[in-house]
Order: sequence, then C-alpha cells, then structure tokens
Amino acid sequence: MAERLNTLVYKRTHTGDPDKSGIFGIQDCMGRVRHWRFDAVIGVGGKRPWRRYKDIACKINWIGINPHKRKAEDTSFRGPLVGFDCFVLLDETGPDLKKFAPNLFRYIFEDQHVRLVMSRSLPCEMQEEVQNILRWAKTLQPENLPVFLKRKFQPNVSANR
Repeated sequence: MAERLNTLVYKRTHTGDPDKSGIFGIQDCMGRVRHWRFDAVIGVGGKRPWRRYKDIACKINWIGINPHKRKAEDTSFRGPLVGFDCFVLLDETGPDLKKFAPNLFRYIFEDQHVRLVMSRSLPCEMQEEVQNILRWAKTLQPENLPVFLKRKFQPNVSANR
C-alpha cells in the first residue's frame, strides 16, 4: 500500500453489521455515511457499546479494504450496501486499539471523543497507524475472496464510490 488509503474509522455500539458475509450496511448501520468516499473502513468498539456487546469495547472489530457499493434492495435503507475486496471480521477477538494504534486511540477516545473520522484529516503519525492496521488486515485475509461476494459486488455498480 504505497498510497495512503482514505479510511473511515468509526466507533461501533454493537456487532452484526457487517457480519461474516462481509457486507457493511445489512442492518443500515452508519446509514448515509456509507455514501461517503472512502478506500477502507475500520470499525472500533466504542467505550460504552450496548450492554450485551461490551466485549468489543476499544478493540479493532472489523476492517474492509477496497469497497464496492450497490444500492440496497430495501428502499428504507439510508445508504448503499458495501462489500470489500479484503474483509476481516474480528468483533470481540480483535486487538486493543490502544496497543495497536496509541495515537489514534488517544484522538478518538480521550482528546476529541469523535464518533467517526476520515484518516486523511488526521496528523501523519495517526495516518501511519491507520495504514499499519490496513497492512496487518491484509496479512489476515485469505487470498481468494468467496465467489458469491465477487458476484454481488462488481465494480460497475451504480452507487458512487
């Protein structure tokens, strides 16, 4: 990854969107934000997730790289469904963000208390931490994406990237 990917980093309150299918938006989470232009997404458990999802708190929960968007069949959805060339679902088994990316952790949880951020708006040291997370995710990704995901998310879809 020579060029830094513009990455949406957001705090999650629950698991299940995306689920193991690798489709972001199946429960309409992050609604209109899914329309935004991003090259990757990192979902991090918030400090206070919903009670039954407390084990995701402050951990890297999922990573998606190289999105492919398509309109949701459910017309009530606020944004497109998003599949990824590289998708890693960790949920509560993910590493602590504070250990993996201490500057990013401090920015999101201690200094700014933001719900979401685009990586290109971050200082260089935090952008590098985001890129390190993405490089790490690529080492976890199986080489061949399941065929059903390739068919569902072709690059020529109507929703803008």
